[in-house]
Amino acid sequence: MAPTSRPRRPAAAAPAKRARRERGEVLPVLPLKDTVVFPDSMSPLVVQRDASVRLLEFAGNDSDRVVLATVQREDVDDLDDVEPDDLYRVGTEVVVHRRIALPDGTVRALVQGVRRVRLAEKATKREPFFTFRVTELPDTGDEDADEVRALHGQIVSTFVEAIEHAPYLPDELAIVAANVEEPGELCHLVASTVRFALADRQRVLECVDLHERQRLVLRLLSRELELLELGSKIQGEVHEELSKSQREYFLRKQLDQIRDELGEGDEDVQRELREALDAAGLPEVVRTQADRELRRLGRTPEQSAEHGVIRTWLEWIAQLPWQRSTADSLDLVRAREVLDRDHYGLDEVKERILDHLAVSQLTGGTMSGGTVLCFVGPPGVGKTSLGRSVAAAMGREFAQVSVGGVRDESEIRGHRRTYVGALPGSIVRALRDAGANNPVFMIDEIDKMGSDWRGDPSSAMLEVLDPAQNFAFRDHYLDVPFDLSRALFICTANAMDTIPAALRDRMEVIVLEGYTEQEKLQIARRHLVPEQLRKHGLPKSRVSIPAATIEALIEGWTREAGVRELDRRLGALARKAARRIADSRAGSSNGARAPKVAFAADELEDLLGHRRFEHEGPRRTRRAGVATGLAVTGAGGEILFIEAAATPGTGKLLVTGQVGKVMEESARAALTWLRGYAADDADWFAEHDLHVHVPAGAIPKDGPSAGVAMATALASLWRGVPVRDDLAMTGEVTLHGEVLPIGGVKQKVLAAQRAGIRHVVLPDRNAGDARDIPATLSKGITIHLVDHVSQVLDLALRDA
Repeated sequence: MAPTSRPRRPAAAAPAKRARRERGEVLPVLPLKDTVVFPDSMSPLVVQRDASVRLLEFAGNDSDRVVLATVQREDVDDLDDVEPDDLYRVGTEVVVHRRIALPDGTVRALVQGVRRVRLAEKATKREPFFTFRVTELPDTGDEDADEVRALHGQIVSTFVEAIEHAPYLPDELAIVAANVEEPGELCHLVASTVRFALADRQRVLECVDLHERQRLVLRLLSRELELLELGSKIQGEVHEELSKSQREYFLRKQLDQIRDELGEGDEDVQRELREALDAAGLPEVVRTQADRELRRLGRTPEQSAEHGVIRTWLEWIAQLPWQRSTADSLDLVRAREVLDRDHYGLDEVKERILDHLAVSQLTGGTMSGGTVLCFVGPPGVGKTSLGRSVAAAMGREFAQVSVGGVRDESEIRGHRRTYVGALPGSIVRALRDAGANNPVFMIDEIDKMGSDWRGDPSSAMLEVLDPAQNFAFRDHYLDVPFDLSRALFICTANAMDTIPAALRDRMEVIVLEGYTEQEKLQIARRHLVPEQLRKHGLPKSRVSIPAATIEALIEGWTREAGVRELDRRLGALARKAARRIADSRAGSSNGARAPKVAFAADELEDLLGHRRFEHEGPRRTRRAGVATGLAVTGAGGEILFIEAAATPGTGKLLVTGQVGKVMEESARAALTWLRGYAADDADWFAEHDLHVHVPAGAIPKDGPSAGVAMATALASLWRGVPVRDDLAMTGEVTLHGEVLPIGGVKQKVLAAQRAGIRHVVLPDRNAGDARDIPATLSKGITIHLVDHVSQVLDLALRDA
């Protein structure tokens, strides 16, 4: 029921009647559901219950009064079920001004609230309607108090603000509220018009203290105003969003029309994709999935993010070389010519590659058993360029992926389409770029893959390289099988020990040991110098770098297994030549042709700075206690000096130089053998502490092959005799002095050659490896095979 504006009060009752009311009188009570009627308000009523209709008939005159009391039970659906105890004990006494009986038996009435009354605990009568003894509950408090007047003004301003936000409150209420002077009447007006909860309205009605009622109404009104403001804000944002969406929809419709006019509509895109898929020659299982996604694309709005995801996936599917392949050229003579043209030396490696190509020729273009080649060697020896030569020799496309430092499995197999910005992995991307499904696929730096919480990429690489699995390789992004079995995989690595065993088991390892100085000279003359001249725009006829200059450059400015540093140094000489030619042209007034530029060996220090490398053997081994050893690192073979020193002490041994546990144990084994060998001089070992040091302490070192060199250094210290400066050694030593075989013989001999060593001591059980050393490498070097440390001492110590 909606209360109207404030009515005029009825005429005052006679003094006798007023006194009777103060003592309490019995009045009929009409139960109300879901509403509260306040004094000073005019409210319409609609009743259809028999008891309620009879009650209104009983109150037929304006002087007859009725009490309206609200039912406090929320679970009451039918007022016929209401009991007297279900009513709130504070209600409103009203006068019934008008009654209208309707044909359907209901009665409409207009009532005016007169005063607030309290109902007795017990009803005086239940039939035909409830009657209670009621007493008046007048307001308490001073209407003229300053705080009451201040609260009155605050309620008016808040109520007016609420009217502005509430669509169900008419604007005229603001004028009515401004004209209400009595604070209690204003509270009743606000409570009867604003949508307070039923319990809150009843609290306002029951509040007798005027000041407390004002505070309660202001608190409820402020809360309602906050809700109204929040609703207005939300409605404004929704309206703004709808306006923005409508604008975007309008613009997209215009864009669609423009695309249709240009022939670039969504239907054209789908047609182009369908044609591309038809031309790709997809396998049946892939075509089924592509058709399903193509239908989804047609049902998905173009402005949807999913539309872009589906379209990108279809474009990737259409671009992959499902059926495109290159015809193999397995002419072994031509393959040999290509390998010899691109690479000097490496005869053993070339023979291994030609063997595999011969197998491919007999098996119809596939390697035997799906072999995966792995080129292992130091940096700069031509592993990657050798893979390119294999591709050129076979007439195949070349694809390359570097996995050095890769720690995320998704880099290999891609990300699933559920991720924003997902793409296929590096394998699929390289195949797309190659444009053929049978390329020579080079995987660089496979020994440098890592793993962390994002996954283990080496495990994903198993599926790529394993012939038993890669015929149905599934990239996470594509999620359809792709046949990798026709590709020839070639991996490169600097060392084998960091490659997981499961991967090593699937590879055919081909070792590239490194180049001799003579091979480096030929590589420089045939490949490096012409390429540097071409890069720097220098004519071959105007620049000369003689062989003697290149040899001096190799010996004094580079010490490496490969030729990268040599290439950089030759590039520096080419820039010097370009500078000389440019200066000579600038200084020539008649435009004469610049003279030919030639670099002599004795000019290198002026051009490139002082020599970086010297033969340190004579200087380092001139005193007793220093021996020259040989080792293999990721950069190829290296020489290392083992130093030993003695100080007064009690026979302790200290090993330094960032050596590993195996190397430290080799030093202990060497000392134990030497103490037995020099048993006649046991007092010397008991009275001295021995310190074995391996210089270049910043570089980690480990392995047993330095055992012979450590034993020789300790023996040299004990005898006081220096070790020969032109001799280097390698081999593992036992407690009984036996020399055990080691690996990397060729790389170690190469390191000895680069360092100017003329004698190399090897274990006797490495005789087969010694015979395999090319004549060009062993030229000028004498190989000594030994099986006991005493033989090493006879060769190494100068007084022996």
